Amino acid sequence: MRLITLVLATLLILIQLPLWLGKGGWLRVGELENQVLVAQRKTVELKARNAKLDSEVHDLTNGTGAVEERARFELGMIKKNEIFIQILDADGHPKESATPLPPVKPDLKTTP
Repeated sequence: MRLITLVLATLLILIQLPLWLGKGGWLRVGELENQVLVAQRKTVELKARNAKLDSEVHDLTNGTGAVEERARFELGMIKKNEIFIQILDADGHPKESATPLPPVKPDLKTTP
């Protein structure tokens, strides 16, 4: 009787091993769920980025405000009949702007 119980318990354990450790086991399911969560977070970030880029494209194609803003900040352009005022510090160097300028992007299309 003891031997039969031991054999049945061993068989039960052997049957359970693939459920826990096998290809479709619970541990693998947990890993896959974590991968799905990471992919969903990345998707949300990319959708937000795409929406921002889509909005920027829409502004650039349909309005003059975005083009004007880029011309002012990236190219330093001013409108006709505008007055440009630059405040210098005690050393004669330009003061830092209260509103930081966007980073300058290197021009890949340089023409001599």
